Amino acid sequence: MTSVLILGGARSGKSGYAQKRIEARGGAMVYIATAEPRDDEMAQRIALHRMDRGEGWQTLEAPIDLPGAINASASADAILVDCLTLWLSNVMLEGLSIPTARDDLIAAVKSCRVPIALIANEVGLGIVPDNALARRFRDEAGWLNQKMAEMADEVVFLAAGLPMVLKP
Repeated sequence: MTSVLILGGARSGKSGYAQKRIEARGGAMVYIATAEPRDDEMAQRIALHRMDRGEGWQTLEAPIDLPGAINASASADAILVDCLTLWLSNVMLEGLSIPTARDDLIAAVKSCRVPIALIANEVGLGIVPDNALARRFRDEAGWLNQKMAEMADEVVFLAAGLPMVLKP
C-alpha cells in the first residue's frame, strides 16, 4: 500500500478499517487528526477515536495545514489521515482557497514516501441540500474525493462495515 483512499458514509467503519490496515504494518504509526473539538459532542467523538486507537500512535493535529503534517511525518512507517472531509470543512470555514489547498494536499500525498491511508466521507449519496453553503460543501467534497481517488493507488468504499475495493 502506497496510498489508499477510504470512502464511506458516517459510521460506515472507515476509521476502524484504516486503523487495522495501518496497525497490521507495524512500526511507527502517525495519526493526523483534522477534527477540532468545537463543541462537547465533537470532543466526545475525538476522545472515542483516541481510545479506539490505543497506544502506539503518534497523533498530530492538523485542522488546516494537512499538507505540512503529512510532510512532517516523513520519518514514520505509515500515516493515517482522518479525515479529508473535516479538513475541507475547516478550509471552507477559514475562507481559504479550496483549489490551492486541494492542490497542496495532492502534492503532499504524491511526495509522501511512506504508506498513507486517507479517510473521507462520501456525502453525495443523499438528497440535495436546501442551502447554498451545504450544496457548495457537498460539491467541493465530491470534487476533492474524485481528485484523491484519481491520485491514490487504491480506493476502498465502506458500507455497513464491509469494504468494497473500487481501485485498482
